[in-house]
Amino acid sequence: MNGKNFRMPARRLATVATATALAAGPAALAGAGAAHASGDQGRASAVVLRTGLDVSLLNKTVNLPLSVSLNQVEAPQSAEKTALSAELDGVNGGRPFNVLDAKTAKSAASVTSARAEAYTSLAHAGVHVPGLPLLSLIELEQVTSKAVCEAGKKPVASSNLGGSVTVLGKKVTLTTGGTTEVKAAGIGEVRLVLSKTETTSRTAAATALELKVSVNPLKLNVAEVGGTLTSAKATCEAPAGGSVGSVGSSGTGSTGGSGSTGGAKAQGEESGLAETGGSSMTPYVAGGALALVVAGGGAVVLARRGRS
Repeated sequence: MNGKNFRMPARRLATVATATALAAGPAALAGAGAAHASGDQGRASAVVLRTGLDVSLLNKTVNLPLSVSLNQVEAPQSAEKTALSAELDGVNGGRPFNVLDAKTAKSAASVTSARAEAYTSLAHAGVHVPGLPLLSLIELEQVTSKAVCEAGKKPVASSNLGGSVTVLGKKVTLTTGGTTEVKAAGIGEVRLVLSKTETTSRTAAATALELKVSVNPLKLNVAEVGGTLTSAKATCEAPAGGSVGSVGSSGTGSTGGSGSTGGAKAQGEESGLAETGGSSMTPYVAGGALALVVAGGGAVVLARRGRS
């Protein structure tokens, strides 16, 4: 074959290579040049009461978990319910029994582009467990918890206990941040931790009361109850960053009202390559130019070989 017969295939090769590179450009280069930021909008949650108890019947021959929650919400949401009932086979004749009775039981959580907040409140409440139908495990006048996480600011967690606390029929004085142990002869014991708060650079958590329960009325082994109860807990995680001038609804106030999720886009989202003076098509143009250079070089090499 002569050199003329080689030049035509080389040109066709360059054309095909260029077309292939341009066609593949959007799929191959979209991730590199057209990716959008997926901003973290933060999180918030609140719960009035959560139980993690094990109920043992008939000398521990029957074990029944009692895991229930009242007014557990995640942003953006709120709830207000004053009673929590549960049903366990073999307890209370198979009928539902009240775990919590309260005059007020509220929880709320909200998240915007710059703020996450959770709030919970419980007032004039009595908590009950199986085996103690006439005696409250604990009675509270009022407890509240609040967690606030703002982008770029130190998170804040707080919980407050107002009024008296009665445990197994005894009025007790609780130590803030400490543990109080209450024992009742023939009934059992309860350990209480008051106002437990935790914060990190972006998160906050507040628990008004945490109870560790061990109850065995008259040691009859009819309804032995053990485990934990958490009352008035609020948690939040701050958004990764709030853009200047972003629009979002206001967060939850101390009254427990809920907000809605902010609709502002994360900073940099859908900005393409405007910051560098390019556009979203820049990667494709660059890819096509690179393909032309490579294909042209290949054609030159083939043409030279044809002449030799």
